[in-house]
Amino acid sequence: MLLKRRKEPEAGCWGIQGGAVEFGETIEDAVKRELKEEFAVEVELVALLGVTDHILPHASVHWVSSVFLARIASGSPKNAERDKHSDLRWFSLDDLPENVTLTTRRAVELLASRGAG
Repeated sequence: MLLKRRKEPEAGCWGIQGGAVEFGETIEDAVKRELKEEFAVEVELVALLGVTDHILPHASVHWVSSVFLARIASGSPKNAERDKHSDLRWFSLDDLPENVTLTTRRAVELLASRGAG
C-alpha cells in the first residue's frame, strides 16, 4: 500500500508511510502511531526489515529510516491525511510505479533480501 506525496521532497512520488519519532516515543510506537494517523488502521509489527539512509542532496535532506514489516490488525486503510497525500493504492511488489520514493525502493530491496518479495 503506497501513498502519493503532495509535498516536497519527492512530491508526486509514491511511498510507504513515514514520519518522525516524538520525544520519549519508541520507534515501534512511532510506526504504529504514524500508520494510524496516515491510514486509520491499527497494526501489528511483524519484523524490523532494516535501517536505511535516505539522502536527497538536491533537497538537502538526510533521513534515517527504520523499515518495518507490519500486518493490519484492525481497520480498513484509507488516506487519512489528504493534505499530505493525494492518493492511496495497493501495488504488487513486481508491478510498482516507476516514481517511488527512495525509502520505498530501499524497503522493497530489504523485503526481497528476506525472500518475502
